[in-house]
Amino acid sequence: MQRFFLLAILTALLGFPLNALAQDQTPVQDQAPVQDQVETQEQAPAFGLQEGDSPALVTKDEAPAAAEAEPAPVQSAPALVLAAPSKAGVGKPFLVRLTSDLPLESVSVHWQGREVVPSISVWNNRHVALAMLGTDVLTERPGKEELVVIASVDGKESSLRRTVRITPEDYPKQELTLPEKMVTPPKGVYARIEAEGKQTTEAKNTVSAMRLWRLPLERPVQGKVLSVYGAQRILNGKPKNPHRGLDFRSPMGNPIKCVADGRVILVGDHYYAGNSVYVDHGNGVVSMYFHMSEPTVKEGDEIKRGQTVGLTGMSGRATGPHLHFSLSVLGDLVDPAPLFSTTADNMLQ
Repeated sequence: MQRFFLLAILTALLGFPLNALAQDQTPVQDQAPVQDQVETQEQAPAFGLQEGDSPALVTKDEAPAAAEAEPAPVQSAPALVLAAPSKAGVGKPFLVRLTSDLPLESVSVHWQGREVVPSISVWNNRHVALAMLGTDVLTERPGKEELVVIASVDGKESSLRRTVRITPEDYPKQELTLPEKMVTPPKGVYARIEAEGKQTTEAKNTVSAMRLWRLPLERPVQGKVLSVYGAQRILNGKPKNPHRGLDFRSPMGNPIKCVADGRVILVGDHYYAGNSVYVDHGNGVVSMYFHMSEPTVKEGDEIKRGQTVGLTGMSGRATGPHLHFSLSVLGDLVDPAPLFSTTADNMLQ
């Protein structure tokens, strides 16, 4: 009661309302006015970072002005670039490459009345079609030949033409002495030789869709080359057809490797070539392995580069163990020697 009267006296003297002193005496923090809060929010940055901007905070005053929209660039016509040689030796293989900025819808290569539709791949964001061509020392003569490449891009067809000059090659002569029956077959085997010729011609003219070969080719054996491509054969003093392959020294029973990925299309025992294997590598390239003692693959096998296709022998018309290797390109037997030591880029330079 005394406390109440004391408070009443103090209230009267100081002029404070009694109920204010009766409340909690804990001081209250000052709060910013509502208007100040709104202004603070408006001053905060109201835009975000874009790709390429610095992650440091950017204020309004530092924000760049909006760039004016630039007109879209005009799309130029797709660039088609054809790489092909201006000349090639008789019997020599060569490459043709077409590259495009846009997807190649179709490509066909036309050479000496034959056509190949090369596989199309993508490299460094460019679309590439690569084909192998060549001529045969047996049938080709020096002169000019026309190469035509037809390509379709973005619904539009283009034709690119090149003139390739076929130049003479100085091939050696090779004289051999063989048993007469190996030079002139007996009449009793003529029908066999004719039937085998049709079979092997069909095999070497195979042109399949998927290119499986790449350069350089795998060397089939490591032995020395005994007889080169193009050598003019003189057998028992009689001129014969030029040699259309490579003869490698290889001991009896030595494994023979496949030069590239492919599919076995023919295995047979032939009068001239003996035990033989033909492998299709796609886009008109076929490899052939002759005079084997034993093939180790069968027709229809899918095989890999470096896989054994047979063992060295001396079957057929051979005087000793060795490997005869030939390469067909669109049916022409070309010189395979350059393909064991070079890349596609080097051949196209």
